[in-house]
Amino acid sequence: MANNKKMVEAITSRDEDFAKWYTDIVKKAELIDYSSVKGCMVFRPYGYAIWENIQKDMDRRFKETGVENVYMPMFIPEGLLQKEKDHVEGFAPECAWVTIGGQEKLTERLVVRPTSEVLFCEHYKKVVETYRDLPKLYNQWCSVVRWEKTTRPFLRNSEFLWQEGHTLHETAEEAKEETLRMLKVYEDFYRETLAIPAVVGEKTEKERFAGAEATYTIEPMMHNGVALQGGTSHYFGDGFAKAFDIKFQGRDNKLHNPHQTSWGVSTRMIGAIIMVHGDDDGLILPPKVSPIQVALIPIAQHKEGVLEKAGELKDRLSKKFRVKLDDSDHAPGWKFSEYEMKGVPVRVEIGPKDIEKNQCVIVRRDTREKIFTPLESLEEKIEEVLQLIHDAMYERALENMKEKTHVATTYDEFVELGKEQGGFIKAMWCGDSECEDKLKEVTGGVKSRCIPFEEEHLADTCVCCGKPAKHMVYWGKQY
Repeated sequence: MANNKKMVEAITSRDEDFAKWYTDIVKKAELIDYSSVKGCMVFRPYGYAIWENIQKDMDRRFKETGVENVYMPMFIPEGLLQKEKDHVEGFAPECAWVTIGGQEKLTERLVVRPTSEVLFCEHYKKVVETYRDLPKLYNQWCSVVRWEKTTRPFLRNSEFLWQEGHTLHETAEEAKEETLRMLKVYEDFYRETLAIPAVVGEKTEKERFAGAEATYTIEPMMHNGVALQGGTSHYFGDGFAKAFDIKFQGRDNKLHNPHQTSWGVSTRMIGAIIMVHGDDDGLILPPKVSPIQVALIPIAQHKEGVLEKAGELKDRLSKKFRVKLDDSDHAPGWKFSEYEMKGVPVRVEIGPKDIEKNQCVIVRRDTREKIFTPLESLEEKIEEVLQLIHDAMYERALENMKEKTHVATTYDEFVELGKEQGGFIKAMWCGDSECEDKLKEVTGGVKSRCIPFEEEHLADTCVCCGKPAKHMVYWGKQY
């Protein structure tokens, strides 16, 4: 048990130093390792397995809407990037450039893709001729590079993994429907798979994606009261199509520019899982994405029949769940601590006395509750417990978000909440970006997160300038 105690003490308390706690978990749960290039991380097997499970679930959801996967090149010629002015200006500070190929200086610089709108546009121009070629519903799973000044594992990497969907439509109405459809896919995924609630709505003009006519966002709340942009979906209108001269022959036999969308989420979702659900003993993983759903621990495994029975249970359970049988020579206490650190939802213990009683012990990671279960009904009980864990995780996260959501109807209330409380602040806004800038400055970083789809009328005037209010906005500090 000494090893167990040492392992737990090695994690900084979440309430003592949240940033250090986060880094401790990332390293000690063996999710990521640092490389020799700042912001470029090594995904260790356990961390990458979480991403694979996320990818599998989301990919299924995308394909159910008709989306097809493609892959675009890593490099973008500078001239191609320059075709959409707002887009270029939005990404210029974060671009990584290639100037030499082999031993030859390139005649034109290449940017390592920060995102792929221009690549998709170049392709669409070649393959779209008439309305019969539409819609194009494409997605790619890849990595992108954005040269971040300050990096943090999963949250702000210089290179990170993500998916980016890019679709092309005959009409503005179809494109707008697709934009909101994919946002709903993200919202459902966060709730149904990650057990994370979020505020969903439209970004202000100041916070829109570069080149977009409208940007929609999903904003979960972390345990410490800091928001995270969990995923975005953008309606581009026909701006990119015009810039890249993409045209199609319409049903009226005239040429038209198609309407475009883009939407994406990234490995920062793993950061959200850590910061929403984790505790001072490590990760607590949502059952649907946990690489190991059941850790099977034999007790007194040196005694006759224990390992054999544990092996039988593993064979049975593996037909329905992701199971790890730990028959190493570590003490049971060390194993308990190890799988708690890794956030494994369920631990199953089986020892000589359990075998005599034809039972085992199920232990929940989230509550530590012990459940004595007959072996003949083990699969059904684990399935039930995994669902209970998911539901309880969601409810705890929802309660945290509610506790950290405040209302400000005056400037002084807003400033005090922004400086002292953290969390979301609901407040009215006139629509002027100068008020956004001022509120961010006086609070040390509180920004508009989104205009929710269902706005509340909290006051008649803007919380900053006192002019007539146009929208209720969720505000908060962000990662």
